[in-house]
This record gives sequence, structure tokens and C-alpha cells, in this order.
Amino acid sequence: MSDIKIGIVGTGIYIPQTVMTAKEIADATKGVWSEAAVIDKLGIKQKRIATKDEGTQEMSYLAALDCLQRTGVDPLDIDVILSVTEEWKEYPLTTSALYVQGKIGATNAWGIDLQNRCCTTCSAMKIAKDMLIADPEINTILITGGYRNGDFVDYEDKTMSMMYNLSAGGGAMILQKGYDKNLVLGSHIIGDGTLARTAGCTIGGTVNPITKDNVDVAYKSLTLMEPVRMKERLNEVSMNNWLTCIDESLRKSALSRNDLDYLAVLHIKRSGHAFILNELGLTDDQSIYLEDYGHIGQIDQILSLHLATQQGKLKEGDIACLLAAGIGYVWASTIVRWG
Repeated sequence: MSDIKIGIVGTGIYIPQTVMTAKEIADATKGVWSEAAVIDKLGIKQKRIATKDEGTQEMSYLAALDCLQRTGVDPLDIDVILSVTEEWKEYPLTTSALYVQGKIGATNAWGIDLQNRCCTTCSAMKIAKDMLIADPEINTILITGGYRNGDFVDYEDKTMSMMYNLSAGGGAMILQKGYDKNLVLGSHIIGDGTLARTAGCTIGGTVNPITKDNVDVAYKSLTLMEPVRMKERLNEVSMNNWLTCIDESLRKSALSRNDLDYLAVLHIKRSGHAFILNELGLTDDQSIYLEDYGHIGQIDQILSLHLATQQGKLKEGDIACLLAAGIGYVWASTIVRWG
């Protein structure tokens, strides 16, 4: 194990102001879901909706700008930008990392776009740490991204209730070699390629391109392609994979569950959130349930850390677990020693 320390210098966030309430979500399901059920079961009081001008690349840039302002890091000191911006962006086949590089003036940096769905931030943190340790010429990495996959949700698709929480926003963090605070420790990632095409947009790719005949449904075509098989498989392996990721990332950090002080987990249904806290022996105060934000994909872990620091939930020496899962299917956990 390398003795080079990699720390999180700080975070930045961009959250759209427009909200969609639980009542509006319920109304959009045409009565299939009640407002009370959306709040109590799905765990959504409100979520964020991006405007035409709040594209994923733009929100990524605005989050990066917020991070730079909060940390005081000079953009010229950034060596690499790892973009965790979603594929749904302003212009297809443009490079999100380099859009941010140009906007913030990080002229000494190169950049690359990464995608691991809602696991991308945890995966990017592992990649960034490994790069910082392996390459003597890389000292500072900006991870930044934007997300608005909620644009594709069809609320009348009953199989899609697990994605009614999809929201919008941007998040960023800066990792630095030799920064002796907020240390990034162990990570563990599990993939299950048998679920690679069980969820996604059915229209808009090379197999089923957008045409004048399907354009009205194309932008609401995010769905579960194999809902029965996907749900059966997830019921069989998902929670075990999550707990394995947590335990293995703790093992790689020379820690155990007893050491955990905070859980930065993506937004999931309320019962699932409570179950994980109980399994880890944590209380509600040792996490933040993102019921006022919804699920901003891979931004959730950054947002949770950001809010926890603002609310005083992360103290000097606390051990935080960043926990994620993404369609594809991927599970990931990263451990951070705060302060």
C-alpha cells in the first residue's frame, strides 16, 4: 500500500431552483401513486428540474466554479479533469471535461469523460487516487459532473417507479496529492454485466434511432427493458453486493463497520435507506436522506458530503462511507477519513 496521502481539498455544488413536488409527481402518474406514497415510500418530498439553460455540461462547470471559489485552488494548478457528467448533455459527442477546462481556464490540464452511471463519482475517486499515486507529474485532479436524466422519465410507466426520483444538478470535488485532510482511503467496486441492458433509453441509439415517427416518445423512453429479470436479480444480489463493497473498502482502509461515522449514500426508497443504516449500526443523524433533492445520479455522494459539512455532521477524524449503485449494474463504496 502506498504511503502517499490523497485528500479532498473541497467540494462544490450547483442545484437548479425549479422543483417538482411529491404532489406533482403523483399527479403525473395519473393517480397510480398518491402524494403520501411518493413521500413515504419513494422518499421524495421534492426534486429538482433543470431549465433549458441548465444543461449537464453547464451545471458541471458551475459546480466546478463553486468548488474553486470555496477552496481557493488556482485553475492553473489543476493537472487533470475527470468528468462524471452524464451522456445526456447539450451536444452529443462533445467532451464534457474539456468544456469545463475551457470555461474555468485550467489551461495546464487535460481531461477525460468517465461513465459508470450513478457509480461514476465513486469510480472516479478511485481512478483519481490511483493516478495521483502512480504519476509523479499529476498533483491535482478536479472531478466534476452534471446530471439531468430525469428529463427521460415517463411517470405513466408503472415499471419505472424506482426512477421517479431522478433529479438534476451538478457537483465537483478537488483531490490533491499530499493534502493531509479528508483522506481518500479504500474503494471497492462490483459489476454485474448480466444486467447491462436491463435498463436504459430504448430510443436514440444506433439500434433504434430517433425519427419523425417516434420523436414524441423518444425523450420519454428511459425504461426497464427487462423489469422482471432485473428486479429478481437485484433482489437476489444487490444488498449483498452493497454490503460487500462497504466491508471490502473498509478492509482496504484497515477499518471495520464499527469505525463508521457517516454514510453518504445515493437517494433510494425510504425503507432501503433505513435498512442500510440499520445494517451498519448508524442512526438517522449519521446520514442525510436526500428527500428534498431527489436522486441526482452520481452527484448524490458529493451533495451528501457537501451538506454534511455545512450541517456539522462530519467532524474531525470521522470515517465516511460514500455508497453508490448504477444501472449496468455496478455497486461501489469509497471510504474517506474526514478532517
